[in-house]
Amino acid sequence: MPDQPNFLTSDAVEPSESRAFPGAGARFDWWQALVRVLSSIEAVRDGRAMYVLLAAFSGAGLTLAMAQSSFGRGQMNWAIGQGAAALFIAFYGSSAAGLLLMDRAMGRPSRDVVQAVEDALGIGHRVLAILLVMGLSATALAGGLLGLYWLSGLPKIGPWLFVLVVPLTVLVIGLALMAGVAVVAPLTGPIVWAGATSWEGVRLVFRLIRERLLQAGVLIGGLSLATGLVGAASSVFVMVGGRVMAEASVFVLGVQVNPEVLMAGLFGYGLHSINAAGIPKEAYPYISAATVGGGVVFALALVMPTLVYLRGVCEVYLALMAADKLDEV
Repeated sequence: MPDQPNFLTSDAVEPSESRAFPGAGARFDWWQALVRVLSSIEAVRDGRAMYVLLAAFSGAGLTLAMAQSSFGRGQMNWAIGQGAAALFIAFYGSSAAGLLLMDRAMGRPSRDVVQAVEDALGIGHRVLAILLVMGLSATALAGGLLGLYWLSGLPKIGPWLFVLVVPLTVLVIGLALMAGVAVVAPLTGPIVWAGATSWEGVRLVFRLIRERLLQAGVLIGGLSLATGLVGAASSVFVMVGGRVMAEASVFVLGVQVNPEVLMAGLFGYGLHSINAAGIPKEAYPYISAATVGGGVVFALALVMPTLVYLRGVCEVYLALMAADKLDEV
């Protein structure tokens, strides 16, 4: 991989600020952070990342369809293997696209597609390792809470202890859920894409949870809104354009089928989901072509909000890292 700037340490905090407020980071620039998050909409113009995601989603969808077919024939071993292959393609394809988008977000030279795929295969295990550690931490936390509940069942001291257990449980579970939604799930990938090792990534996740949980939650909420708007706009374009296409096909080509049949591929449905009753044989070639073409449009409509989300989580991570001078991990 090319040399990468180290975002594990940041010079965003001036020495004077650190001395004036010992133990505190610089004031968070909400406006600049939100602007960075909203600018992630421009990710739909990133041709390389779109190509990688489209190929990954197409490959994963094809492999998943093969797994469903194998399951329908009772070939469980093949179905499990093909399902695992679909997850593998989707995960590493998304990681490769994430690397390309992180290159742009950090302003470093963009790698080519082949290099991005190779790098994703080389560092993808770091994301899984960090998530595994976070999962073990959550399990240990749940075990501690269960232990407190067990102690609350003891005679005499149990009811008194339960007075503390109730608010503690609500607070801990609420913070744990927020940490998972705002930091662990969205930012583990960007941490690795920026160059962190597995151990550095674990320490960074804990540090972001401890110091930047509120900011992360707000920025991820804003990103979710932007992603939802892009997804909604894509859906409207697909539905309106698909309806016009289907009505025009019935009128111009003379295909005697309901327009909804020609629109099936636009919503991710295949030929097996179409009721063949009452459909003339001469319409089948057009239905097959419409299903394949509609599948391409469906994949594009799915890729665009995913691109915005991946670029957005990169921007959120960089905004959080630029907001405070974190000690070297």
